[in-house]
Amino acid sequence: MPRRDDIRRFPPQPRGAITVSLERRRVCRWLLLPGAQLLVPSAWATAGRIASARLWPAQEYTRVILEARVEIPHQLIMLKDPHRIVLDLSGVEITPELEQLPSRVQSADPYIAGIRLGRKAPDTLRIVLDLKTETKPQLFALKPVAEFGHRVVLDLYPMTPVDPMMALLEGKRDPAPPVSEHPQPAEPAQGRNPQAKAPPQTDARRLITIALDPGHGGEDPGAIGRRGTFEKNVALAIAKKLKGMIDAEPGMRAMLTRDDDYFVPLAQRVQKARRVQADLFVSIHADAFRETTARGSSVFALSENGATSAAAKWLAQKENAADLIGGVNLDARDPVLARTLLDLSQAAQINDSLKLGRHVLDGIGTVNALHRNTVEQAGFAVLKAPDIPSILVETAFISNPDEELKLRSDRHQTKFAESMHDGMKRYFANNPPLARARTGTG
Repeated sequence: MPRRDDIRRFPPQPRGAITVSLERRRVCRWLLLPGAQLLVPSAWATAGRIASARLWPAQEYTRVILEARVEIPHQLIMLKDPHRIVLDLSGVEITPELEQLPSRVQSADPYIAGIRLGRKAPDTLRIVLDLKTETKPQLFALKPVAEFGHRVVLDLYPMTPVDPMMALLEGKRDPAPPVSEHPQPAEPAQGRNPQAKAPPQTDARRLITIALDPGHGGEDPGAIGRRGTFEKNVALAIAKKLKGMIDAEPGMRAMLTRDDDYFVPLAQRVQKARRVQADLFVSIHADAFRETTARGSSVFALSENGATSAAAKWLAQKENAADLIGGVNLDARDPVLARTLLDLSQAAQINDSLKLGRHVLDGIGTVNALHRNTVEQAGFAVLKAPDIPSILVETAFISNPDEELKLRSDRHQTKFAESMHDGMKRYFANNPPLARARTGTG
């Protein structure tokens, strides 16, 4: 039964679908994101109106976003018996966008059981989130950026955060077979498509761990092709295929920095890789440019001394803006992690990253044209793990009509994944991972 202390009246349940008009030119590119719980009016609303209400459910956390043209004063209240979260908004009217919000709650949402809304007072709108379990909420506001207006963001985290190491251990547990403690370096592979050698192991218990990072996600769609292909979806599809190939390899395992359509801040992606003691970090993307003729695959490593080209610098700036678009709670940043990323010398990591990038570039060049024949460098925030060789792979130009078709193709997605997999194995054949205390059970 509804609680009288939650809200004073309930809005009528909406009937039928909302018609979205495209008359105004200022319609955001992300209006039709597949899988997003998206409610958008035909144009930016007047003050006091919620222009969009969205839900992004995921096991790691569920995000609720309310967007308007102006800032919205807001206040959070937590209630128990049963667990509920109350969000009070000042000067906001009940609109069709808000009325549709309760129907957007999915039964599979890990944290939200339902949403109710009504008037607490004439000038205060109250939104009540009935929870399935107790959560740790974070409420913060975001200023306008790109094509987004003012956003009020409510993130619901589990009381016990998802541990990437435990999630990894629940997957592949098989230890590597015994090998020599002093493996001989393999001869460099010859040709554009050499037979990949199995990665040597330095310890009978040693598992090579590779962190795969599907770019963008959630609020941040990344680049969008003319056929409506979203970079975030392509990156996740390729990463999942690549994970399956790595997990099938004896002595190797992979973890994903995100396994669904939700946003992960750049620093957290790095932190997840370090928590599982990853041997490699590979961020997967699909490039875009204003000219549709731009084509080809690229591989990037970190640079401490400036970008190797204007294009690499521009791309790094674009990718580093993901935190602003996806929505990061700046008050919740980990200062220890920030110091780690900023202070440590990256020289050794960059050297290994360039070697890895060369092998992956040679591999991906067998399935697609190369945009550049060398591994480029720039200041990518997501590549700043000081102790993990890290590369960013732009699989193809999603802005190129021909390459967009490849990125949409399940067969070509598999080819991209296979080429990266082969490149990683060639890297380990020539650069055996360091022996360290790690076992198949932790």
